[in-house]
Amino acid sequence: MRKVLIYSGTTEGRELAEHLSAAGIECTVSVATEYGELVMPELPGVQVHQGRMSEEEMEAFMKSSNYAAVVDATHPFATEVSENIRAAAQKVCLSYLRLKRDTASSDYGIGEKKYFSDAAQCAAALESMSGNILLTTGSKELAVFCREEEVKERLFVRVLPGMESIRLCEEQGIAGKHILAMQGPFSEELNLALIRQFDIKCLVTKESGSAGGYTEKLEAAKKAGIPVYVIVNPEKQSSGFTLKNVLRRLEELLGCRILTASGPVKDKERKIKIALIGIGMGNPDTLTVAAKNEIAQADVVFGAKRMLSLAGKNAEKYPYYLAEDILPCLRNLPEGPHRVAILFSGDTGFYSGCSKMKEKLDAADIGEVTVYPGISSISYLAARTGISWQDAKIMSIHGRGEEKEWRASVVDAIRYHQKTFLLMSGAQNVQRIGQILMESGLKDCILWIGYELSYPKERILKLTPDECGSITEEGLYTCLVCNPAKQKRAVTHGWKDEVFVRDKVPMTKEEIREISISKLHLREDAVVYDIGSGTGSIAMEIAARSSSIQVYAIEKKPQAVELIEENRKKFGLDNVQVLEAEAPGGIVDLEAPTHAFIGGSSGNLKEILMILYRKNPKTRIVINAISMETIGEISNLLKEGWVNDPEVVWVQASRSKAIGSYHLMQAENPVMIASFTLERKEV
Repeated sequence: MRKVLIYSGTTEGRELAEHLSAAGIECTVSVATEYGELVMPELPGVQVHQGRMSEEEMEAFMKSSNYAAVVDATHPFATEVSENIRAAAQKVCLSYLRLKRDTASSDYGIGEKKYFSDAAQCAAALESMSGNILLTTGSKELAVFCREEEVKERLFVRVLPGMESIRLCEEQGIAGKHILAMQGPFSEELNLALIRQFDIKCLVTKESGSAGGYTEKLEAAKKAGIPVYVIVNPEKQSSGFTLKNVLRRLEELLGCRILTASGPVKDKERKIKIALIGIGMGNPDTLTVAAKNEIAQADVVFGAKRMLSLAGKNAEKYPYYLAEDILPCLRNLPEGPHRVAILFSGDTGFYSGCSKMKEKLDAADIGEVTVYPGISSISYLAARTGISWQDAKIMSIHGRGEEKEWRASVVDAIRYHQKTFLLMSGAQNVQRIGQILMESGLKDCILWIGYELSYPKERILKLTPDECGSITEEGLYTCLVCNPAKQKRAVTHGWKDEVFVRDKVPMTKEEIREISISKLHLREDAVVYDIGSGTGSIAMEIAARSSSIQVYAIEKKPQAVELIEENRKKFGLDNVQVLEAEAPGGIVDLEAPTHAFIGGSSGNLKEILMILYRKNPKTRIVINAISMETIGEISNLLKEGWVNDPEVVWVQASRSKAIGSYHLMQAENPVMIASFTLERKEV
């Protein structure tokens, strides 16, 4: 029988070789690197050739043996290699089949993403963002990302643990501590751990699909709250075949059966029916009829250990809920049709692992997948309390990490919504929510606490915030917070000076404050330094715009720091962090800013700006100057030409003052408001 030549560089290439080996068909797998040879399993009838080839060398290699077809299973981004394979196959009149990776819709709805046509375009965009970068595009295009020294210094490069990859990193001057030589697959948890370990602010990846760990990267970045820069798949719109269709085409060329051999394709042929089922809270009485029927008919059931009691007596039960554990079990099922149930708590579309599981199953092409919804604890609690939830804010603090990662957004939601549902982890969460509401001036809220909903131990308690401390019994909790005095969010900034606790500390006056904030050009998820914060009036107004904005109020005077903290508590702004420090020293260890307001610099303006530049060369700056010395410093900065797009506004506000029966205008001190972004050059 004639052989098959596979140019491999992907998971799909290895899977194809496994299918051909199982069917008794000889094949040669060509890989470019030593590492590619290392990860290829030893298979009967499979010969591995290692080494890069030119088009001419490919042509000679194709002539060297009795090949029936050549399958191009190289990486979707290896476009030049694919073109050489196609051209060489055409010259020797050999059937060419492109094994195409499906990346369709693999990132829908997952996190903040920016798309780029190629590495050069992506690298250019990285110049305008701040913070460390996790580069997961491999080593081949590393030189493109290292052209700018300022970008290169921030790169943490994840590459394969092969000598060639590490050599390329060293050639580009990547420091050893910035080289992460690791073999995938990489779970969402591992990606998230790396992001947190190295303080990553942006993840760069190729649109490589499920097989390339693409979704796991996106999910990790979403949890970390960082953007993902995506280099799009260049063959997304081009022709190619799925693994199943390649095997069918090879059947025609070789005149033999392959699809009845072992592996995922055979599993599909065996008509495995897979039901992804939301079991609600877990009580059998709250299962839908459709869910009950599917579980009863299943001969194989997967789920967390506590869920498996729902399975029938004759079903095989596996305490697995991760795709990497479930997929091997499905592939190893014996011959014959099977009905499989995979169980998820709550509803399959509500903070559930169901969507990720479905994506993995679809990519593996194992069987027919159907999703069945369940009753969520939110809808159940709403029904038991008789309170509707269509107009409620719904949030989860379960599994969201430390309190600082969710506190501000939760307080904001409760403050501005009459009803807020919270998914929780346990009794400690209930206690802490009560404390937070007391600290944030929301003590009039009423909390409906659902414990072990739908189970015999079910309790629904109506508590005030200070009563939440009495909750000590561990178990599953869901919470509904009702705020009878919900506030209406202001659609514009513009607080009166009188609302702030001031004492004798200087404060940026109302008119100047509004112009200055407008000139910052704030956006959601901004990180703002208020340097020389005074009473914190600028910091408070900025923080009130959105709970997603993090504000650092930096002030050197102890009396002023106390006032800022009073104002922070008065307005319940958990996204303001008050620091008693003097800039520039006090800002060195803070996270990189996106914006900075400088109301007082104590003669250190240039030094402060240099620190900001090193943290983020594109920081948006607004400076208020009332003294001639500060005005002179700003003038010198403008003359030196290291600020970009400067704008200077001279403002003098006058207010009416009653004198007897007359009202006269009394002028305030004039203020110069300078706004600009820092220019990309050394100063």
